Amino acid sequence: MPIQSHGENTMADPRKIEIFSAGCATCREATEAIRREAGSASQIVVHDMNDIQVVRRAKELGVRSVPAVLIDGRLGPCCSGRGVDIQVLREAGLGR
Repeated sequence: MPIQSHGENTMADPRKIEIFSAGCATCREATEAIRREAGSASQIVVHDMNDIQVVRRAKELGVRSVPAVLIDGRLGPCCSGRGVDIQVLREAGLGR
């Protein structure tokens, strides 16, 4: 039997995938792509960002834009550090 290191996942270990979605076409497209790639063993939960409780949880997790994806409770690297940054927009000419 192979030794499994911490953090690895085997086919027998289903992943919990959470998608924070606003329900827009981009979010729906991302959700469908994730469903295709995840496989049938994964548990997929789509959270509606129109629900204030979901928004609060998303903020606590560091979600700054949607769609955003958590895999086993961790925000995907492609989903962190994004979002509207007013200072960057000011530097680009916002408010002038």
